[in-house]
Amino acid sequence: MKSLAELQAIKNKMADRVSVRTSSGNTRIVVGMATCGIAAGARPVLNAFVEGISEAGLSNDVIVTQTGCIGICQYEPVVEVFEKDREKTTYVKMTAEKAKEVIEKHIKGGTPVTEYTIGATQL
Repeated sequence: MKSLAELQAIKNKMADRVSVRTSSGNTRIVVGMATCGIAAGARPVLNAFVEGISEAGLSNDVIVTQTGCIGICQYEPVVEVFEKDREKTTYVKMTAEKAKEVIEKHIKGGTPVTEYTIGATQL
């Protein structure tokens, strides 16, 4: 970095991603990031949600956060989606590719991807 203009450009580029992590939207996506989750691949899942929400222009409506142990280590990476006036949806054995599908179908479309949830018969 050689100038304040370069620093400002970086700040502007990252502003939307930061707002995804700090907004007060109606939907909250929580990724389990305890050691078991990280070992199972939660970091790429978290990054996919942050980038996908930002790219979809949903930063004002959706917050993406992380938490420690959710308590179901055998199903990591685990993602919980909390929506106003709806029950929590718990996704298990998530991947970055599945995260993109959840954004499209559940977050944008309003229909949970039931085959990835804890209640699915094929885990």
